[in-house]
Amino acid sequence: MQAINHVAGKAIPFGRKNVDTDVIIPAHWLKTVTRDGLGEGAFEAIKKEDGNVFTDERWAGAPILIAGDNFGCGSSREHAAWALLDMGVTCVIAPSFSDIFSGNAFKNGILTVALPQAAIDRLMEVAQDQPIDIDLDTQTVTTPFQDRFTFEIDSFRKHCLLNGLDEVGLTMAQGDAIAAHEAKARESLPFLARTLASA
Repeated sequence: MQAINHVAGKAIPFGRKNVDTDVIIPAHWLKTVTRDGLGEGAFEAIKKEDGNVFTDERWAGAPILIAGDNFGCGSSREHAAWALLDMGVTCVIAPSFSDIFSGNAFKNGILTVALPQAAIDRLMEVAQDQPIDIDLDTQTVTTPFQDRFTFEIDSFRKHCLLNGLDEVGLTMAQGDAIAAHEAKARESLPFLARTLASA
């Protein structure tokens, strides 16, 4: 998982509320056996709307998505997070998120930032033609106009995102402790060690 400390650049001023995971990535895209290419299917129905932000070149390649309340509701499909990553989004800012989506985003290295609606409205305005800066270390979102918004994040999630640790990475980081535990188990339970060795 890629570590996240600082995300800066263009932000897609989407802002729509109650966007479920079927809107983020439609069900017919779930048949794929790879994560590659899911960005093409992201927000497929919305991309067909006139004047939508996802086909507007002004926000092509933007690493930040500004969304409305209850983003990522609906089904628990992890493909929604994969699709966002594949389209280059590494941070989503919204007033609130579905718990399951927020968990899937975190496990895949996407920072979710919850801010009050007033802050979202301001960022939507700034994002029309200016970049936005998110600093995970200081837990702040800033703009070129000296706007500064602070956000909360669980300390464990912050640690994992800053260090690029997914579930496998967390386990590997405990390699010495695991090895010490296994050595102690072999000493105190030699019959178990012999059983495991012969299996």
